[in-house]
Amino acid sequence: MANNKNPARPHTPETPFRRFARNFFSSKIATVGFIMLVIILLAAIFAPFISPQNPYDLSTLDVMDSRLEPGQPSADGKMTFLMGTDEQGRDMLSAIIYGVRISVIVGVSSTVIALIIGLSLGLCAGYAGGRVEAFIMRVADIQLSFPPILIALILLALTGQGVGKIIIALVAVQWAYYARTARSAALVERKKEYIEAATCLGLSPTRIVLRHLLPNCLPPLIVIAALQVASAISLEATLSFLGLGLPVTEPSLGLLIANGFQYLLSGKYWISFFPGIALLVTVVAINLVADQLRDVLNPRLQTQ
Repeated sequence: MANNKNPARPHTPETPFRRFARNFFSSKIATVGFIMLVIILLAAIFAPFISPQNPYDLSTLDVMDSRLEPGQPSADGKMTFLMGTDEQGRDMLSAIIYGVRISVIVGVSSTVIALIIGLSLGLCAGYAGGRVEAFIMRVADIQLSFPPILIALILLALTGQGVGKIIIALVAVQWAYYARTARSAALVERKKEYIEAATCLGLSPTRIVLRHLLPNCLPPLIVIAALQVASAISLEATLSFLGLGLPVTEPSLGLLIANGFQYLLSGKYWISFFPGIALLVTVVAINLVADQLRDVLNPRLQTQ
């Protein structure tokens, strides 16, 4: 009798990207965090197009709209301020969207630059060893012995305010974390057989570092970088709140919180409350994504 059963379909191997996506979105909390983060990033990218008002265009502001409660219309009746206004008559919703945009730019830029610098120095220290390793690690130890906010305060006090200057200050705070992690990972990988085989084959140190050490040292640094983005955003907001971060002409969540702090006791809570919520949601979303990223890149850390 002929076999009428359908032949089994050949198994298609799962691509690394699909495996990563399946593992990442297996957590509902991480999925929620990812959706929140995508919304925040889209709002930051398209801020000029989705904001009801350009809060830093003086021609669009009206003193009569100062400190309006959430849901109240403007003096000319052309728009309704869903989150109220501040003392200058700026729409708080628009100011928050622009503030998130600057926070994301500062956080991502400083983290990427610090990652490149720290990774390069850490790989050099781990592979070269000797005096090179001792010098780089001693500098990193000195930097890590001081509180990050103290280093940033000193640098900003010397250089002044501005987006570029605060990015430089945050890079100076962060690079040592990547350097130490990259050096530790390089020390472990350097003793393995494939590195010894590459050395015996006469490959140049640069090729060994870029082709062999770098891919194996990168996963833990990616997790640290994701967490450091949230830390950089929080630190920038703290510095701006203290008046040493961004100037008053630049949108910043920290500045928005500081501007409304003096009005809290008078009942005008919304000037500080809504920017604070935006900062909290941004940091929480990044941390949720970073935690799941850590579990996916290191299955031994997955929670049962």
